[in-house]
Amino acid sequence: MSQPFEDLPTLLTADELVDKAFSRAARSGRSKSGVDAQQSMLMTATNIVSDNLENAVSEWPDFGTLDPFYYELADAIADVDALRQSLNELSWASRKATDIRKEYEGRIARGDADTARKLRKQAFARVADVVDEIEDDIQVLADARWDLRKLPDIRPDEPTIVIAGYPNVGKSSFVNEVTRASNETASYPFTTTGVDIGHVERDHIRYQLVDTPGLLDRPPEERNDIESQAVSALEHAADAVLVLLDASGDCGYPLADQLELRDAIEARFDVPVLTICNKSDRSRDVEADYYMSITEDENVDAVLDAAIDAVEYEPELPFDE
Repeated sequence: MSQPFEDLPTLLTADELVDKAFSRAARSGRSKSGVDAQQSMLMTATNIVSDNLENAVSEWPDFGTLDPFYYELADAIADVDALRQSLNELSWASRKATDIRKEYEGRIARGDADTARKLRKQAFARVADVVDEIEDDIQVLADARWDLRKLPDIRPDEPTIVIAGYPNVGKSSFVNEVTRASNETASYPFTTTGVDIGHVERDHIRYQLVDTPGLLDRPPEERNDIESQAVSALEHAADAVLVLLDASGDCGYPLADQLELRDAIEARFDVPVLTICNKSDRSRDVEADYYMSITEDENVDAVLDAAIDAVEYEPELPFDE
């Protein structure tokens, strides 16, 4: 399952939608005369409004079936309840435009040309009012689309290894090394730091390695509400966590602080959490599950193997009768 928001289409503003509907209606009316022209204009305008709004709603993923990882991120960034309400309002407006067409088409058909023109203008005014009522909802969805499309493409259905630890302990270097620098970089909309996402394949299974600077690189109390909810989202995606430590302190952070962060991650994530002492060529003065040195190419592959083993991923196989 890929990023569910990246292909969301651009939304017309309320004014743009009304202009499009009425200008197309005017063109359709020019090819006819009398009552037929007014009928054609009514049909064209209401269909454009109804179809555009219905299509806009249908392009959004169903939040009820959305993977919890992306649900939590969407909720953190845009408030899922607000998005649902705005989508409901667009659905209402789509139905209302159709109701207006049904209400007026019979009346227009029974009148003369002047009466038909007056009725069509009444219908247009009502359609414009309906679209005006949802102007704020259209803007809510447009703003959310802008942010949600920029979410990193982390696939919760693939086994995922999250790399955590203070800055400068070697997280990105580890991801680059084991993925042979074939990783991608994306950003959460609320951070200025890129998220590194790399992939390795083992026994025909693709594993994601995710380094999330700005989220799991400092104590929980230093995260704002959105960042905290993004960590909650990562809990749904992670199958194992590697916490990298720098016992030498060259990273610029005391070892005690690094261990406190490791303990907080262990307490929060209900998956295997492995403690990795990186820069072991400089210091091994910490109890860890594995010791490695990326610069010296020591035990890097062993740490990757340990992470994959910790995931214990078993692909779903078709049931054999």
